[in-house]
Amino acid sequence: MQAHTPIGSKVEHYDGIILGGGAAGLMCAARAGQRGLRVVVLEKAEKPGKKILISGGGRCNFTNVHTSPANFLSANPHFAKSALARYTPKDFLALVEKHGIEWHEKTLGQLFCDGRATQIVEMLLAECPDTVDVICGAEVSAVIKEGDSFAVSARGRHFAAPALVIATGGPSIPQMGATGYAYDLARQFGLKVVEPRPALVPFTLGGEDVLFRELSGVSAPVRAGTGKSKASFAEAALFTHKGLSGPAILQVSSYWRSGEEVAITFLPDASADWLIDLKRANPRATLRSALRDVLPDRLADALAERIGIEREFGNVPDKVLRAAAERLADWRFTPNGTEGFAKAEVTIGGISTAELSSRTMEAKNVRGLYAIGEAVDVTGWLGGYNFQWAWASGVAAGDSIAA
Repeated sequence: MQAHTPIGSKVEHYDGIILGGGAAGLMCAARAGQRGLRVVVLEKAEKPGKKILISGGGRCNFTNVHTSPANFLSANPHFAKSALARYTPKDFLALVEKHGIEWHEKTLGQLFCDGRATQIVEMLLAECPDTVDVICGAEVSAVIKEGDSFAVSARGRHFAAPALVIATGGPSIPQMGATGYAYDLARQFGLKVVEPRPALVPFTLGGEDVLFRELSGVSAPVRAGTGKSKASFAEAALFTHKGLSGPAILQVSSYWRSGEEVAITFLPDASADWLIDLKRANPRATLRSALRDVLPDRLADALAERIGIEREFGNVPDKVLRAAAERLADWRFTPNGTEGFAKAEVTIGGISTAELSSRTMEAKNVRGLYAIGEAVDVTGWLGGYNFQWAWASGVAAGDSIAA
């Protein structure tokens, strides 16, 4: 990985080198450039902001109005507080409106562009003054530190700067070129890495649960939780040909560990005695008909079949109906895994926050080295939170790079 600049090669000098032209990297570049610093962004893809472009169904769920440190996972749950407090969703929304980008709020505080996600990338590039160079197709071949300066080689060019920002993300969505390069670079400079794993990712099912694959394409509102975590999410679950997906499931996946169960509450708003109440109102009702009234038919049939109550309610004891309601309120699945980094929206883990300043994102023991965005062990919930971390951490570093 280490290599010295060839003798006689031209070296291009900057105040800062940012590796990665995604959300965090571009925001960092814009802020540093606006302070009058000369900054170069080296992006290995052929255009910047590729993850931005595919987010939110192509409309970019660019932040969430409910953002707080409680919406993030990290080995140090306090680390994100400083950056998030100093650059808020209101701050980013003000930037969006400054550029005339129309937006709308969906459920649970999620903000989206009315138009295309390209508007956000164009906005970030527009925020970069002439002192910022964005070079695409520039895969880094070598990084070294010589004295107080970092030297980077990419695409046959050689760059030097007293500040280096790692903004290359994590290994989620490798088909877009994502890798664990950030971790390799961190380890090169002696920084610890929290084991990375897929997050916001669908589950795969096996064993008896595999029968639910018959419901591929069926979705329903549920409440989902997992393992020892107290976190639970009331959103939609989707059955797939491999297992479980949908917003509630993706949220839960960030907390799940191999071997743990996933608990799903079907009909999260129903009372504990709703089947008994229905029996009183309509003794001729059946479990299948009751579930078909409130759930998609295929799901209702599958659940009724597994619970196994075939008689009319008038012929079913209350305790049996109560037990059925309890099972529907706490239906357990045991995933045999996830669909991995290939389908994960983000990565849990990354460069250890213990190695970084929470105010500046600079490495405590390597002067001039910064890490931001998904490369760091800070991971948000589904719904715009990870973008807000990208903006906030990018601003923290961009405002701190020394001239």
